[in-house]
Amino acid sequence: MALDKHPMWRAPQHHMDSDDAHDHVHWIELFYDLIHVVIIFLLGNYLSEHLHLNGFLVFAGMFIAIWFAWADSSVFNSLYVSTDVKHRLIMSSQIVTAMIMAASIPSVHNKGWMYFALAFAANRFITAFLYYRTNKLGVEETILASKVSRNFFVLAVVFAISAFLAAPYSYILFATGIVAIQLLYMLPKIGVLECHRFVPRMGHMSERFALLLLIVVGEGFFKLVVTLAEKGIYKISPDIFINFVFGGFSVFVLCWIYFDFVGNGKPKNTNKSTLVNWWLAHLFLMLAAVMVGVALAGEVKVGIWDPYPLKYAVIGCTGLALYLACLLWIQFNIETRVAHRFATTKIRIFGIAMAFVTLAVVPYVPSIVGNILWGIALISQIAIPLTRAYITLSQEEAEAEAILKSEGKH
Repeated sequence: MALDKHPMWRAPQHHMDSDDAHDHVHWIELFYDLIHVVIIFLLGNYLSEHLHLNGFLVFAGMFIAIWFAWADSSVFNSLYVSTDVKHRLIMSSQIVTAMIMAASIPSVHNKGWMYFALAFAANRFITAFLYYRTNKLGVEETILASKVSRNFFVLAVVFAISAFLAAPYSYILFATGIVAIQLLYMLPKIGVLECHRFVPRMGHMSERFALLLLIVVGEGFFKLVVTLAEKGIYKISPDIFINFVFGGFSVFVLCWIYFDFVGNGKPKNTNKSTLVNWWLAHLFLMLAAVMVGVALAGEVKVGIWDPYPLKYAVIGCTGLALYLACLLWIQFNIETRVAHRFATTKIRIFGIAMAFVTLAVVPYVPSIVGNILWGIALISQIAIPLTRAYITLSQEEAEAEAILKSEGKH
């Protein structure tokens, strides 16, 4: 059909069957990511207002659930090149479910729970329908699409039921469904990863991870700026402004070390263990990034001679340690790049150790000392590799030039 030549009416195709497949993210996916700016901001607000163990567990549970919803949709769009009108309308519906989840976050621990769970169930149902539609159109001749659609349809029902149960049974059932999603990907023999065509476009997924990381880390800027704006920038003393600047620079460095060492990195192979590790490492990396972003809001709550707020310090130091551990985790599972020669395991361990040293002393020292120690933990992760790279590569260049001159004389 002539209409099939136009992307607006072209049926979805598995990227292995398409001549037009590429790794670049489509504008529809970018628009879907846009709602996650709001979601991450509201999740950060929730954690800021519930800085205790139960609050953190609720925050982490919501983050993991929303991250999987985003990731599952991204995997579909990575597997199947879909640009037609119906797909766009379906994606618009999925955006609405994400909007409802976002709006329910502030009250999720009470009356907002039902809305969150039902919106999440609808989101899973839509993902199931995307695979079902692909199967009905005959795009996927293997069992891949039918298998995934069946899994998500069943789990959508589970999540919907959890919306009407009393706590803690509602949370237990919901959490069981979240775990089941991952098991249905990973389990031997029955898991979707066993399907030979379940191979997303790795470059595409890498770019999706990188774009979401920018959103997640950028939440730290939101927290700093909004906290200062609410306090009144004209009311603060110069030492608070110093803390504010330090916080902004820290957010920048978090992005810097990600993109220099693992950003847009493709898995080193398509082995199941590699893909699973790459997947889970990004989940916990982004969870850690939100923790750090929330903690940095404490920078404008105290002066440089006051102790850093302990609850914020716990979130920030633990988050930084987890962030650095996940960077190393990802690094082990992606293709080797030149920067990996200099960003060694020892450097990451040093940063993790310094984060915990900071946590141990922060109640007893002024915030300027805590910031210096925490800053060493973070900034060392880019300063040491860059210094080592400059020295080593300069020496190698000088040696190579010396060899060429020596050969030229002979």
